Amino acid sequence: MYKRDGTHLPMDIKNKRLALLVISCSAVGVILGGSASLAESNQCWESKEVTNDCLIQEPLVKTMQGMSTGLIAGFSAAVVAALQIKHDE
Repeated sequence: MYKRDGTHLPMDIKNKRLALLVISCSAVGVILGGSASLAESNQCWESKEVTNDCLIQEPLVKTMQGMSTGLIAGFSAAVVAALQIKHDE
């Protein structure tokens, strides 16, 4: 990564930018995954015919599973984006 004057950015700035990318993508993944799972649980309960899946699974557990899936997806997206940026340099 270059500054405007053509010199390299210090390594600590690169590491901070990478950490910020990973943290922000992971946080967005957790929020989206948890929201999607919670919405799915609510939709399941509001349907005309409640299935056994709705009765067996705890909404909190389902939301936590969605959040963990979102965390993994967000982290993976950040790693792939960082590798792509590094490859383009």
